Amino acid sequence: MAVVQERLPETDLRMDERDWSRLIFLSVLWGGTFFFTGVALKELPPLTLVFIRLSVATLILLPVLWANRIPFPAGIAGWWPYAVMALINNVMPFSLLVMGQTYIPSGMAAVVNATTPVFTVLVAAAFGEERLILRRVAGVLLGLCGVAILKGYEFDISSRQSIGIALCLGATTCFGFSALWARRKLGGAPPIGAATFQLLSGALMMLVLASIFDRPWQLQIPGLTTWLAVLGLASLSTALAFILFFQIIERSGASNVMLVTLLVPISAILLGYFFLDERIEAREIVGALVIASALLVIDGRVFRVFGRSG
Repeated sequence: MAVVQERLPETDLRMDERDWSRLIFLSVLWGGTFFFTGVALKELPPLTLVFIRLSVATLILLPVLWANRIPFPAGIAGWWPYAVMALINNVMPFSLLVMGQTYIPSGMAAVVNATTPVFTVLVAAAFGEERLILRRVAGVLLGLCGVAILKGYEFDISSRQSIGIALCLGATTCFGFSALWARRKLGGAPPIGAATFQLLSGALMMLVLASIFDRPWQLQIPGLTTWLAVLGLASLSTALAFILFFQIIERSGASNVMLVTLLVPISAILLGYFFLDERIEAREIVGALVIASALLVIDGRVFRVFGRSG
């Protein structure tokens, strides 16, 4: 697909300071996803973990939904947009990511997940939602270079690693389509309502899948550490995160909200530094600076500072 030249008018939405703050906070919440998942997978199978994650997150959001007096959708037509969103934003990508983490380390899964903006930009452009401008493409590619520098992986493509990477790439593709669907079909929906209805729909789908493949009633009861990880995964990395997700996507567009995946590896490294006494290497600082520059290029403000259009 050809890149639209800079002389053509662009229709992408820019982000203000409030949305950038939300985006950074969202990266911290989603950065914890891979840690929580890694802990919980020691005692729970993938589909059961996703089911519990979506179910607990739904239970957390339902009282908030009622407190705000947001009504449930009416009939099949009302639930259909949320059911599709649940399938491509929860059921499929969450399952693929969790299964991917059974083949590759959680850090590597976070790095692969950082390719989400690429698919989001391409999907949005292919369906005419946002222009595939040169600035945005360059920024995404620069961000991916930053992620590669950040983690410094020497990929040894073995069979298990290939499977894990492929599963995670499948998840990022789903996220690309989910951002487009949210922008087109859920625009104007209250963020709390959009988050709750899609999570409820996803929990019901995962109940069927987990019952068929995992038979969770036959599993041993997990320990306290696993339950704490699931609670963090459901409350912080899911319930609260999706409220922020819909707030950003409503204000700033599909491609902008997916920039969060470029920040997630940084969040994961900082969380490890502050809470797990992990060292921060010079390579990681350089990678973080490259990613920061990529976000500036995509947002376009750096070009306005120098008096020229992105």
